[in-house]
Amino acid sequence: MSTWPYPAPADCGGALHLTPGTEIPDLALPSTLGGETSVARVPGLSVVFIYPWTGRPGLANPPDWDLIPGAHGSTPEAEGFRDLYPEYLALGAEVFGLSCQDEHHQREFAARVKLPFALLSDSAAMLRRTLALPAFETGGVTYLKRLTFVVRDGRLVRVFYPVHPPDKHAGEVLSWLRAQS
Repeated sequence: MSTWPYPAPADCGGALHLTPGTEIPDLALPSTLGGETSVARVPGLSVVFIYPWTGRPGLANPPDWDLIPGAHGSTPEAEGFRDLYPEYLALGAEVFGLSCQDEHHQREFAARVKLPFALLSDSAAMLRRTLALPAFETGGVTYLKRLTFVVRDGRLVRVFYPVHPPDKHAGEVLSWLRAQS
C-alpha cells in the first residue's frame, strides 16, 4: 500500500485512443545516452514511462504543482524503474523515460539519480502532438501527463493511464510483463 501524499489523477479519457496495435511514430528524440532514439525502431519489447517534469535542487516547482493531481512523483517513478531495471532486462524489455524537458535538464537528472537507461526529450512536442498525448498546463508551460507505454517492435501493446501512485508504478508494469510471459 502506498502512502503517496499527493492527489491521484482522474482518468480523463486522454489515452483512450492509444489502443493495442497503434503504431508509434518514427521520431528521433534526443537521448541522455547520446544521439537520438526512435522508439518505433527499437526491436523487441520496450517500456516507455512518460512523466511531466523533474525538479532540481534549488529550483522551485512550477506554479500550483502541489495542487495538480498526478504532477508530483517523477523522481520516485524513475528511481523505481532504475531499481528494477535488471529485472526488465531479464524479461527482454528495454526501458526509456520520456518528458518534454530538454536534454540538458534530463542529463543532469539522469546523472544525479544514476539512471542506467535513456531519457528521451520531446521538448519540440513532436510525439505529444503526433499521438495526441494527454497533457496539462501551468505557468504557461505544457507538461505531459504521466502514462506508460509497453511497445513491441514499434507498436503499442499496453498503455497504463492514469499512473498512480508513481512510486509503485515500475513494480506494477513489471508484474504485468511477468504475467504475459
